[in-house]
Order: sequence, then structure tokens, then C-alpha cells
Amino acid sequence: MDENEAQQMANTLRRLGIRGIVSPEDLSNPDGQWRVYDSSDPAARRDITDEVLTVVKGMSRTTGGPTRGFVVRNPR
Repeated sequence: MDENEAQQMANTLRRLGIRGIVSPEDLSNPDGQWRVYDSSDPAARRDITDEVLTVVKGMSRTTGGPTRGFVVRNPR
């Protein structure tokens, strides 16, 4: 994810009450890829991006969030 997507992810995490720190993979390159970590300490942090994305996707399905599908109208 880029910086803009990371900001959206951080907002989503806060709104859903999910712990996680959204930060660049390489702290010296904020224009590079961003990930979700369990801590703000670069020396001790663990990448939890995949876990968080799984939780967020699962929540959107159970809370009536957007899903793919078709809308079929009866022409009557």
C-alpha cells in the first residue's frame, strides 16, 4: 500500500477498534510500501498486515459492507 492507502487503513483500524501501527516498510523511504505493525518500535515491531487485512475483510462481510454481486430487478 502507498501512503494514501496507508492513511485510509489507519482510519479504518481506528474506526473498527483494531490495534495496529501503519508505517513505511523502510522508514527512510516514506514514498515506498507501507505495512501494518504491532508496535511503533522499528526494532521490535512485527508485520501484521496480512492478519489485519483478513480481519477487516471478514468484518465487512459480517457487518453488511460492500460485496460483489448482481442486482436483478423484476420488470413488472
